[in-house]
This record gives sequence, C-alpha cells and structure tokens, in this order.
Amino acid sequence: VQLQASGGGSVQAGGSLRLSCAASGLSVDDYARSWFRQASGQEREFIAGINWAGRSPYYGDSDKGRFTISRDSSRNTVLLIKNLKPEDTAVYYCAALRYGNGWQLRDADAVNYWGKGTLVTVSS
Repeated sequence: VQLQASGGGSVQAGGSLRLSCAASGLSVDDYARSWFRQASGQEREFIAGINWAGRSPYYGDSDKGRFTISRDSSRNTVLLIKNLKPEDTAVYYCAALRYGNGWQLRDADAVNYWGKGTLVTVSS
C-alpha cells in the first residue's frame, strides 16, 4: 500500500495550495482518508477527513473555513487550503482509515496507512 501526497511547496501568506493524495495497493472504496499536519516541534494535528464513500467531510478545529477536502475524478483525495498563513507551515500527511467516518477520521491511532508527507512552507 502506498499513499503519495503531492502539491506542497513554498508560498506567500494569503495564497492557496491544492494538496493531493493518491493511493495504490488498496481498495479506494474501503478506506476513508484524512489529512494531518505536523509542524516542527509540535504534535500532529488533524485537519480534515472524508469517509470511505468520498462524502461527509469532517474538519478539525483549526480555522475550518480555510480547508476543503474532497475526492476528485481520479479518486484522489484533495485538500484545498486557502488564505495560507505562516502558522500553516508544516509537513502534511495523508492517511487511510478502513471504513472510517465522522469523528473516527481524526483518530491517528485508527489510521491503517500513512503517506510520507508533503512540506508546505508559508512566508509572511
């Protein structure tokens, strides 16, 4: 199983980024997907998740209105981040959770597979 996150990079505050997570080696319809992030020296933080059917987005507590999670036509999981802030600087990880839904999507201990992460750096 491989989860490949892409789309990170260096951007200026106020910009947007589209992160994408492509999965291989697993049945897409059996796994929910979540995005977490971890800034240097900080704990991992749940950002958003979407259930195994690619519906019912569920968001973490951080600035919910700036994050949008969805599944695209290629069945990749997309995280759109708007109005980026320097505090968004972190490594963003996608994760797969078997049949996850709702609050379960934020449970890192329930994650079956982790991607390697993509670095987002936001400058002021």
